Amino acid sequence: MTQLATTTLTFPVRQDHLRNFVDGRWVPGAGGATRRNLNPADLDDVIGEFAESGAADVRAAVDAAEAAQPGWDAIGPIERAKYLSRAARILEQRVDDLAAAITREQGKRLSEARGEVTRALTVLEFTIGEARRINGETTPAEEPRTVVLTFRRPIGLVGLITPWNFPVAIPMWKIAPALLSGCAAVLKPSPLTPLTSALLVQAFHDAGVPAGVLNLVQGDREAGEALVGDRRIAGVSFTGSLPVGLAINQAGAGRLLRTQLELGGKNALIVLADADLDEATDAIVFGAFGQSGQRCSATSRVVVDRAVHDELLDRLVARVGPMRVGRGDQDWADIGPVVNEERQRACLDAIDAAVAGGATIAVGGGAAALDTRGWFVNPTVLDNVAWDSEIAQEEVFGPVLSVITCDGYDDAMRISNSVKYGMSGTIFTRNPAYIFQALQDFQAGMLHVNRPGVGAYSHLPHMGAKASQLGAPECSPDVWQFYTDLRSACIRY
Repeated sequence: MTQLATTTLTFPVRQDHLRNFVDGRWVPGAGGATRRNLNPADLDDVIGEFAESGAADVRAAVDAAEAAQPGWDAIGPIERAKYLSRAARILEQRVDDLAAAITREQGKRLSEARGEVTRALTVLEFTIGEARRINGETTPAEEPRTVVLTFRRPIGLVGLITPWNFPVAIPMWKIAPALLSGCAAVLKPSPLTPLTSALLVQAFHDAGVPAGVLNLVQGDREAGEALVGDRRIAGVSFTGSLPVGLAINQAGAGRLLRTQLELGGKNALIVLADADLDEATDAIVFGAFGQSGQRCSATSRVVVDRAVHDELLDRLVARVGPMRVGRGDQDWADIGPVVNEERQRACLDAIDAAVAGGATIAVGGGAAALDTRGWFVNPTVLDNVAWDSEIAQEEVFGPVLSVITCDGYDDAMRISNSVKYGMSGTIFTRNPAYIFQALQDFQAGMLHVNRPGVGAYSHLPHMGAKASQLGAPECSPDVWQFYTDLRSACIRY
């Protein structure tokens, strides 16, 4: 097959973007340490040496946010929305640059990267529209000549800690509501995707957001722990793994730190005997292998009725087998790399352990060999997976799908709910009774029927249940439960 031309960044990486952004300026890390950022699809492509920040950098960022907080609070949400609107217009002009940066440092296909930037813009658009709806209410008073009302106030400084799998969209759905609510913020992104975070912050700066309102501190664990540990931070919004989320919650519990934690997922897609198998196959392939399976709502388990197991598996093998692994900027590629060596090793180890435990590889398996050095994993479908095996219970976060056989609806739902996570749940069936019963029975936050089981609309709550979520949802009016406090007032006249 002839490989089509690749698409690369259309602009050089600015030296400023290798630094932190504090109090309206790009500044080097206090200690001078840096971290090399590599393209996961081409390890010879060094994107840059980005700041490896420590506690001193975090203190400086929080100092700046603290100084900016009163003025940002004072102007009110309608005025603050004007800054967000300007940022949206700037970002619309930079979609291609942002998408190219995502593909280069995170690895996802360019079309997926463009989709992510578009999703970030829809979240920003929704948030801007909320400026006139951060409402309270009036209620009857128990005394004469008294008015009783409620209203919302920003909680204060917030720390935003974001992952590498959606390096524009997830920071956006934290930055936008934080700023609109009146909270000055410190963003600490994943050290695996520093460039896209810098480009996003640059857009808000170019939109005129005042110095200190939005700060960026690059780095890893030391910076994250310092941010969580700073007593001036009123709330931490974190998206990432369950162990790190638990550590954040425990670190802040002693001072009643408000946390918003979106954690892992081990999502099931149920296929009952009456399902449309072609539609189910489309949804499974999209949910399991889109973005190389590296999303919290990815379809990692298919729970299929024994009566249609063989038919569904044949369809999956026919679809997954020909998938082409390649660089995200290669137009012919169906699936890109995983983000780093650790992710690749985790996927390969999980496949090996599953086979040792009795599962069989229906298609795929192993690392994909390409001309360039990168972290590639063949899209893999495992069959004969026991519902209580490790691979059926724990996150893999890669292009690895487990097929589990069940006997009817009740057994399927039991298996689906057997994990500690509860991010999303999906069912394919033509039976209305099962459809509405499933909405009651799924122990998950985002539910889907006869459609792919990933994501949600920008105005719907993005949230999980059980060990997948703690605190208020994101991407909906419910987000104000995190970024604002509700106050009541009784006014005698």
